[in-house]
This record gives sequence, structure tokens and C-alpha cells, in this order.
Amino acid sequence: MERFDILNDDGSVIGSESRENCHNGSFLLHGVVHVLVFRKNGNIILQKRASNKEIQPGKWDSSIGGHISSGETLDSALAREAEEEMGIADADFKQLYSYIMTSEIERELVTTFLCLWDKPVIYQEEEIDEVKEFNNEEIEAELGSGFFTPNFEDEWHYYKEWKKSNA
Repeated sequence: MERFDILNDDGSVIGSESRENCHNGSFLLHGVVHVLVFRKNGNIILQKRASNKEIQPGKWDSSIGGHISSGETLDSALAREAEEEMGIADADFKQLYSYIMTSEIERELVTTFLCLWDKPVIYQEEEIDEVKEFNNEEIEAELGSGFFTPNFEDEWHYYKEWKKSNA
């Protein structure tokens, strides 16, 4: 059974719980990693969540995203998720920011990274239906339409704020 560390709002581990109990409306704060994968041309690679996924099936989402398993380090989860979801290994990841995301069923401490990757991606077909490059205009045009997951729309907002403050 998959387990996640339970965190307080500053990110300190205060316990451990099953995936099921973290996603049942308990709002137990647990950690996730997100990676925004960009090409040199400025486009971002997004993933379309598999239609059989429990949460937000068939919607476009962050390039890479996954839970940090109980006892796992942030760096280890980052490397594991990048390799599993997109076949990205030996890349340089830049940590951007962290925030708390709350949905209708869960509460996550998201730590977001940036990666520039111009090699092919090999996506995990059990979890992802397809991957596609989007430019900024295409993303902005679809925001609020239900095309993207609410998580990605939050992520995009945080990314734009980060980019503005680091320009």
C-alpha cells in the first residue's frame, strides 16, 4: 500500500498515512513534486492524464507531477517521477517555488521545478494518454475552459508570478 508523509504547513513530517486516506477528503497535507518541462523554443510540454485516472482523467496537466512517498526525499521523488513519466534522466532541475494546493478531496504541498529538455520524451502510457507542446498563447486561450486540470491552472498562475518577479 502506497504511503505518504503527513506534513504541517511548514513542510515538517508529523506522521504517515495511506494514499487512500490522503485522497478521501481528510485534507491531510502531503508532498508532491511538479516539473515544468520547456523546450528551447519556449514551448512547454504538457501531459494528458490517462482516461482511467482517478483524479482529473483526460485533462491536460503539468509536464511531470507525482507524490513523494513516505520516507522519500524531494530529490529522489523528483528524479523518480521525471524518469517514470517522461523518460527524463540526467537533467538539470531548477527549484522555483512551493505552495499549498487544496482541491475538493486533498491538500498538497507542491514543490515546482523547471527543466529545459530538447531530447525526446518517452512517456508512461499507463498514466499518460499523450504529450504535446504548447505555447503561452495556446495555454492562455484554454484557461478556465476545463481543458486543463485545476492543478495545472494553479501551477500556471504561480509560474507566471515567479517569472514576473524573476525577470
